[in-house]
Order: sequence, then C-alpha cells, then structure tokens
Amino acid sequence: MYPPIHQCQNGHTLCSTCKVRVHNQCPTCRSELGDIRCLALEKVAESLELPCKYCSLGCPDIFPYYSKLKHEAICNFRPYNCPYAGSECSVVGDIPFLVAHLRDDHKVDMHTGSTFNHRYVKSNPREVENATWMLTVFHSFGQYFCLHFEAFQLGMAPVYMAFLRFMGDEAEARNYSYSLEVGANGRKLTWEGTPRSIRDSHRKVRDSHDGLIIQRNMALFFSGGDRKELKLRVTGRVWKEQQNPDAGPCIQNFS
Repeated sequence: MYPPIHQCQNGHTLCSTCKVRVHNQCPTCRSELGDIRCLALEKVAESLELPCKYCSLGCPDIFPYYSKLKHEAICNFRPYNCPYAGSECSVVGDIPFLVAHLRDDHKVDMHTGSTFNHRYVKSNPREVENATWMLTVFHSFGQYFCLHFEAFQLGMAPVYMAFLRFMGDEAEARNYSYSLEVGANGRKLTWEGTPRSIRDSHRKVRDSHDGLIIQRNMALFFSGGDRKELKLRVTGRVWKEQQNPDAGPCIQNFS
C-alpha cells in the first residue's frame, strides 16, 4: 500500500487506489470509509527499504518504500517490449529473448554486419494505408539493431520512412550512429542520426519523424519505369562512436 493509507472506523486499512474501487465501503466489514488516515502504517512504510522488483533480472539496488515505484518505472533492468510493430504484440523480455522471439515468432529477417542493402517493392504504392511495414534485425558490434521501413500519411501527403532502433537503453544507443541513403537516376537522399532505443515505441519514433522520410512522388521517381510500382533500394551503415582519451573528440569505428 502506498500513501495516503486509509482506515475504516473499525481499523481496517486500504490504500487510496483501492478506496475508489470499493466505492468508499470497507471490503472487510462493509462500513463506510471516511477520510481517516492510518498515520501509524504510513510511518512504518516510510521506514522500510525494499529491493527493486527487477532484482531477479540483475538490479542490485534497494530503495526506501516510497521511492521504489519511481525507480522501477525507469529501471535499466526492466524488461523490454517487443519492437515488432506489425501487430499489437504484448511479449516482453530481455534482449536475447526478444531476438529469438522476433526470429521464431515474427519470422523477421536476421543479418550480420555493420552495412545493409535492402530493396522494398510494392505493386500499388497509392494504397499507403494498406502498405506493409517491414522490419529487419541485424547484429553488429555485439549489439542488435532494428531497421524499420513503412508507409504512412503525413498530413495529406503519403510518405515512406526508414529508421533505426537500438535493442538496448538510450544511454547505450548514443554510442552509435547510422546513415541511410536512397536514390536513383543520379539523385539521392541521405539521413544520418543516432538510433533510438526500443524503450521508445515504434509509433513515438515514427511520429517524431526521426529518420529518412521520402515523399511518394520522390519515391516513385527513384523507382523509375512507369511510376506504378514502388522499387526502392535503401542502403546504410552503423558505426560506433569511440572517445579518444588523448585527443578528446569522438572518432568513428567502422570495423
């Protein structure tokens, strides 16, 4: 129970959340609940220290009773949500578990290396709302990255978007950078940025436009032919930013 902790006239206690759910009636003796606070129990709670609920996943920290919930909401050891956005997947787990889940259950393509070259084809690019988004997972620098490609409406304009997410926390994601490129007929669009952590939902990243955005007319121009079929080739690479202890500035590692 977290404060305010209430009690009925017979001394039965419950928290404020449960008080609303039982319609202000004591679930033990059925007497009416007023606004009597159980200060003694609240004082006891203040003196308690408890481990994080993710201690079994590796979190070593112990917190005062009232600080525990706040920590658990941002604990680095808390499970990750499945990054697959093609359906409402409720699976959670650590990174190795989610990688196996993506491969075995969602049949996601898996690749190894710090460069990628993917071709996206759609027979009717005008049906943006029905366009199938795609996810590819690749393993590089001992980490896993999710490459997303999808179509959606941006205002009144249909667009295509590619972006990268890091399978880990935001602080670790900042150690990496990536670039994306799409083009044809002597023209190209490029994007360079930092991968977003999968702590940020797929929709949050997409709606923030944090990636390579291609207008439909430009996408069809890149596709060539009669402009009735989408044929885009997206290339890119990911690299690790390394701090040089002598020189100070970051240097790029493409190995």
